[in-house]
Amino acid sequence: MIQHPGILALLVASGIVSLLLAAAGWQGFRILLGWDLHSGSEVQLDLERRTYLVSTLVANALLIQILSLFLFIFTAEGLHNQFVGAMCAAGSLAVNAYGYPTLLMKVATCLLAGVWLVLHRADTQGYDYPLIRPKYLLLLVLVPLVLTETWLQLSYLTGLKADVMTSCCGSLFGQGRQGFAAELAGLPPRLMQPVFWGTFAALLAAGFLLLRFRRGAGLFSVLSLTFLLVAVAALISFFCLYIYELPTHHCPFCLLKREYGWVGYPLYATLLGGAIAGLGVGALGLFRNRKSLAAVLPALQARLAWSTLILAALFTLIVGLWMALSPLRL
Repeated sequence: MIQHPGILALLVASGIVSLLLAAAGWQGFRILLGWDLHSGSEVQLDLERRTYLVSTLVANALLIQILSLFLFIFTAEGLHNQFVGAMCAAGSLAVNAYGYPTLLMKVATCLLAGVWLVLHRADTQGYDYPLIRPKYLLLLVLVPLVLTETWLQLSYLTGLKADVMTSCCGSLFGQGRQGFAAELAGLPPRLMQPVFWGTFAALLAAGFLLLRFRRGAGLFSVLSLTFLLVAVAALISFFCLYIYELPTHHCPFCLLKREYGWVGYPLYATLLGGAIAGLGVGALGLFRNRKSLAAVLPALQARLAWSTLILAALFTLIVGLWMALSPLRL
């Protein structure tokens, strides 16, 4: 099974990303220790040259890291027919103890990777490397997380055995079952519907406050992450039911199937992209007093805020249309 194209691509990508980030992390550590922009020493000039190379390597590695999340999900979905009992990626990920931890770690590293890219973009707009220390501190946080994720993914992929019986999505996301997934599926739609729409309205209000008065960046960032979590819970609780037209099918992975128009991919892409942009707004808000960024930071925050709002609206529009057109009525 190790010769599966998706598995090989994931292993190669994770190996490249890990090596690049490990090397960049060491260079970033050196930059943090020796950086002094007011010095004209040979050491400082060398560090300034190195930061261009390191930042370019890290930016490309983190883009691969973000894309690998969707490759991982796509591969897990494509592998489900290799295991007895699996009906979708939910069963593939349950084959061994490393599947779901790998997925969760990939989501976490993708969010942090997106924030790093936002900080890097802002740093390149300043004339005095205003965010050089924050972005390399974040890099030093990212490196061990990515290495841990690489180990988890390697353990998961190399531990896949075709003769293993696994669980179907009905047993994992079925109401009345044990486990966190079953608890999400058991959340009552009458509760989750007002919670979801209320969170979406709060996000829109926070966006208006930020765009109109340039205030509340932290609040907007928190609500962006909250919307991601609430939207996933609502998707499992009741949105899935309208898409599947079944009152008992809560699996979030079957949305990736062809018979449902692969609707899961745009749904998850909009959620992840919106959360990254929203977290970026809050991260940049921490540095609003940097003089070299005073002219560019508000515009960059505004673009990120608009990105979050548009992506959240797209997610809401997609699920709203499915609810409106579905013959199912809860």
